[in-house]
Amino acid sequence: MYLKSIELSGFKSFAKPSALEFGSPIGAIVGPNGSGKSNVAEAFRFVLGEQSIKSLRGKRGEDLIFNGAGSEARANRASVKIIFDNTKKIFNVDFTEVSIERVVHRDGVNEYLINGSVVRLRDIIELLASAHIGASGHHIISQGEADRILNAGEKERKSMVEDALGLKIYQFKRIESERKLKKTFENIAQVEGLRKEIAPHLRFLRKQTEKFEKALGIKTELTILSKEYFQKEKGYLKFEKEKLEREDTSIEEVLSNLHKELQNAKKVLEESSRGKDKNIEVLELESEIAGTRVHKDALVRELGKLEGLIDAEDRIIKKEEELARSDENKLVPLKDVELLYEELSLLSALEMVFEKIKDFIKKQKHNADSRTIIEANESREKFIKNKEKIDKDIKQIEEKEEKLKEKYEILKKEIEKDKDDSRDAERVVFRIMSEENELIGKKNILKLRKDNLSNEEEEFKKNLTELGHMLGTEVLPVVEALHEGEERKIQEERKRNIEKLKIRLEEYGISGAQDIMKEYRDLNERDQFLERELADLDKSAESLKNLIKDLEMRLAEEFEQGVVKINKEFSKLFNMMFDGGDAELKLTKIKKIKTDVTLEEEGDSLETDSQEIVEEGMDINVSLPRKKIKGLMMLSGGERALTSIALLFAISMVNPPPFIILDETDAALDEANSKKYGDIVEVLSKRSQLILITHNRETMSRAGVIYGVTMGSTGVSRLLSISFDEAVEVAK
Repeated sequence: MYLKSIELSGFKSFAKPSALEFGSPIGAIVGPNGSGKSNVAEAFRFVLGEQSIKSLRGKRGEDLIFNGAGSEARANRASVKIIFDNTKKIFNVDFTEVSIERVVHRDGVNEYLINGSVVRLRDIIELLASAHIGASGHHIISQGEADRILNAGEKERKSMVEDALGLKIYQFKRIESERKLKKTFENIAQVEGLRKEIAPHLRFLRKQTEKFEKALGIKTELTILSKEYFQKEKGYLKFEKEKLEREDTSIEEVLSNLHKELQNAKKVLEESSRGKDKNIEVLELESEIAGTRVHKDALVRELGKLEGLIDAEDRIIKKEEELARSDENKLVPLKDVELLYEELSLLSALEMVFEKIKDFIKKQKHNADSRTIIEANESREKFIKNKEKIDKDIKQIEEKEEKLKEKYEILKKEIEKDKDDSRDAERVVFRIMSEENELIGKKNILKLRKDNLSNEEEEFKKNLTELGHMLGTEVLPVVEALHEGEERKIQEERKRNIEKLKIRLEEYGISGAQDIMKEYRDLNERDQFLERELADLDKSAESLKNLIKDLEMRLAEEFEQGVVKINKEFSKLFNMMFDGGDAELKLTKIKKIKTDVTLEEEGDSLETDSQEIVEEGMDINVSLPRKKIKGLMMLSGGERALTSIALLFAISMVNPPPFIILDETDAALDEANSKKYGDIVEVLSKRSQLILITHNRETMSRAGVIYGVTMGSTGVSRLLSISFDEAVEVAK
């Protein structure tokens, strides 16, 4: 058993909570007309999601709520709860028992609950569709429903058969997919329209962005180059500043030393100016030395004169002596010698010989005048004495002169020294003045270099501020780079490149770039999103087309197979009902002409477009035994009732739902046909749980439990129940 119970509260005539429990394969609901039996069938439709209030015999939602009668006050809400046994998993939920409840309020608001949790109507429909149950269909059959399948058009009949075969889920999915596909095409058109709408602005922004990207590329390059330039420049300025400070300090130190040296030189010059007295003393010494020299010269002349006289006397003496010495080497004639030899040979005595030789020599010698030599010697002696006196005087004078000279030389040296010191001091003064002038020139150059450096620092700060405004804080703060003695022309080249990049950046102009680029990114992201959305929509459309195609194929395949099975059961049941004959469902083609009317823009004329559409339908062919009847129009009322019951039961047997409600479908049957109807009901109860609303005793006899519905003077339906199955068990 799948259907366990149904609970009604405030629904139509059931003012008080009422419950019907179905513990038998066949349950019957009986009661007099107007007691509220059909309200139970309508309660099933209501709780299973019926949206047509008209089909529930009402105009508004509040018509389904008990409106009060007699002493019973009207209710503010109506609720119906149906409970299923889900141990065999007829519903795709992880519960052994499933309760579905629907509540309607007087303001028309509906609530749907599954196992007490609020859900959507769609959730109810999908849950029931998985078990081939719906708000209307082959499992809730009234007398009107039985006849409707015969009276319906071919297209509607085909839809009813599809619903009975459980193909509604496929139809629902196909309709939903077609709706989604249509919506997808609308979305595609909308997205394409949006893309076309933003395309011109996007192209403009793209060009602007490309321009700004180039500018940003230049900005990045300028930032990198500027960082390097400012780091190098800051290091250079610091290095040069320290270098100039060192040079300035060095020049100041040298100037200070020169100033001290100049003071000393000036002192020397002052002292040299005080050396005039020494010059006077030198002049006096020179005069005295000159007088001494005059006296000395006189003595020297006198000495020379005496020396001349001495020399004259010496010459006289020498001459006399030379004359005397000349006899020694005097040549003696050989003849005289021979005579001497002859004389000597005559002498015998030696003494006589010596005497003879002596006489011979004396005879041969010059006889000098000795008086001359004596006088000369006397005069010479006199002169020598005078000379010695003069020599003594000259020596004294020379000694005096030496002393004067020494004193003179000392003074002279002192004067020369003073002159040298003065000259040195003057040279020092000139050198110092020259060096001072040179240092002052260097200092001026150094000052000029400092001024230039100061200008470079000002330019550095100005450029840094300017580039800071242009590039932002990316170039700040500047960390000085270690000065590596790089050639200045390299830094100048960097500076020129920076100026070029600045000009290019200014030409591009990046004011408002961030806003435009952000707008471009946002718009581009939107366009890409739309592009992805379009691709997804195309993919979704293709997927939906494939799904629809697959659903149509499955629908056609299962419909074809289902019709074959229905025809088999339909023919069998029809044969049982009429003791022979044959019946079948047959697929038909319905051709229609669809005409579209459009208004032309030019001339405002109407244009029609006709298109042939082929639709499928379902016809019923019957053949009664012993009668030449081939169409439904030729059947009597009873025959139509039996045919419709056979068809509905055949459909239910092919795709049996968990339960079937038969609402007085046997009303038009006579006693004989009621028995056949009861037999078929018992056969059908083996596949589905049956709830019979009937007045037919034969039908009642087949039920295991009977609920009696009564209505007193209060207008409230009440329930009474008899369980034959339990009675049989008790009787046993």
